[in-house]
Amino acid sequence: MRTMTVAVLFVFSIFGAQLLRLQGFDAAGVSQTAESKRMGTIVYPAMRGSILDRNGTVLASSIERRTVTVDQTAVPQYTKTVGGVRTKVGVAGAAQDLSPLLGIAVPELTKMLTGDARYRVLQKNVTPLNWRKISELGVNGVYSEPTSERNYPTSTAAASLVGFVRADGTAGGGLEVLMDKELKGKAGKTIFEQSQDGRPIPNARQETIPAVPGKDVRLTIDSDLQWYAQNTVAQKVLETKALSGTVVVENVKTGELLAVASYPTFDPNQPGQSSDNWTNKAWSEVYEPGSTGKVMAAAAALQEGVVTPSTVVEVPNRLPRAGTSFKDSHDHPTEYLTFAGVLAQSSNIGTILATERVGAAKTYSYFRKFGLGATSGMDFPGEGPGLLTNYKDWSGSQRYTVLFGQGLAVNALQAAGVFQTIANDGVRIPPRIVAGVGDGHGGFTPAARPDPVTVVSPKVAKQVRDMLEGVVGKEGTAPEAKIDGYRVAGKTGTADRYDPRTGGYSGKTASFIGFAPADDPQIVVAVTLQRPIKGYFGGAVAGPVFHDVMTYALQELRIPPTGTKSPVAVIRPKDTPSPSDPTVIRDHGSSGSGP
Repeated sequence: MRTMTVAVLFVFSIFGAQLLRLQGFDAAGVSQTAESKRMGTIVYPAMRGSILDRNGTVLASSIERRTVTVDQTAVPQYTKTVGGVRTKVGVAGAAQDLSPLLGIAVPELTKMLTGDARYRVLQKNVTPLNWRKISELGVNGVYSEPTSERNYPTSTAAASLVGFVRADGTAGGGLEVLMDKELKGKAGKTIFEQSQDGRPIPNARQETIPAVPGKDVRLTIDSDLQWYAQNTVAQKVLETKALSGTVVVENVKTGELLAVASYPTFDPNQPGQSSDNWTNKAWSEVYEPGSTGKVMAAAAALQEGVVTPSTVVEVPNRLPRAGTSFKDSHDHPTEYLTFAGVLAQSSNIGTILATERVGAAKTYSYFRKFGLGATSGMDFPGEGPGLLTNYKDWSGSQRYTVLFGQGLAVNALQAAGVFQTIANDGVRIPPRIVAGVGDGHGGFTPAARPDPVTVVSPKVAKQVRDMLEGVVGKEGTAPEAKIDGYRVAGKTGTADRYDPRTGGYSGKTASFIGFAPADDPQIVVAVTLQRPIKGYFGGAVAGPVFHDVMTYALQELRIPPTGTKSPVAVIRPKDTPSPSDPTVIRDHGSSGSGP
């Protein structure tokens, strides 16, 4: 008896000590652990903000949807009225009733409703109206979770620009990634006490934190112009059997991007079907610009005073420099062109002769001011800085090739920015695409404007503009770009295309970049096609796309003709200069090629 008593007292003392620990020393911790086990949480995803064009047209929006789930252990208790009598129909009856609403065949749905899983997804992206019909059936164990589905009304027209959202709700490209912080909002949740089977306990503690929807983002893009540019370049890519094509439309005065078309593209409503074309090539694809790059060299030479538009240049058929023999796009006898004619005829030799005296260091400095070798500052996904090697590292031939747009690389935005600078009196305004972000109360907070950069003087910019009008003239390289009633200025480009897959040149890059009206520039349009097969000269291939997109843009934005006449482009001097004329630029060797 004494032994049993001691044993019982010992056991009771252990119980007492444990009770003292639980209810005394560790009471708070134990209570918190117990509470956490009986608390359930339902997360409510935030509705993602919309992406709008400059006029409020929706380019991307989120639509309320439901994810229908099931607790398989509860479905067998499903009852419904049959012939006026409440009857238990269980899994078989539930499958029959739910099948037409979920769009799942009865045999397959029966398997999904059968088992002991407490949670299983039956169907995603169910509309609120359809969920209401499902809920009214009263099937035991069938619940729903709020979610949303991203919708892109313009489909492929702005796909690589706007981007897409993956099935898990994360941003997958374009502006969806760039503005994800503003668009995604903050999820809400409800915390509640639940019974052992996971159901909420009536009248028990419950706390709800509402979801905060994402903010709307307004772009500088004009959706109608974007649609037209996208379709126009797509048609030309297919017609010429090119690898790809881009069109950039930019406001001269503000740097606002009005359209950035890229083809091939994809359907953002079903992004998984074309994962190779998610990026917008206007930002991601870098290439040697070719003759459109001559505009920078021309502006630098005019600004430095080494040449004027009327300066006569003696252009031979070949020009020896740095162990290389440079040539033009076609053979020709020695001819005399004005510097304006050199640009209009797109002569590589004439460009070298007229601009090499600027020197490598200053040439590099001007190219940097034009925005080459650096990103735009927008941080758009996939954007690269292009390629502009420091002049100290230029090879002998590269010192000359950069003057006519080879030996350096740009993307389409940088190429368009060069012409925006010339059109804007020599002031470069970095491009921007976000106009503002919603403040949550129906208004918008405007986005910060980039700082302008002065590259050349207004006088030089006007001289270059006048020279570029000659390009679309009768003796220019792009008469296809001329628009009736408007003065147009621009430049063709036909460059060897570097293929990173083969490590060498393959095909051509054809481009035309210009602005209108030339005497009061408002819009820049830059067209680029990569490796076109059925024709490859910039004027013939890209010029017509420029003509159509610019014509549409002028009408869409209601920009009237100025009514002034174009200056008469003097391509060649009236009389052949004498051999001793000191004002004529001739080949005197490479003495003018120093730093």
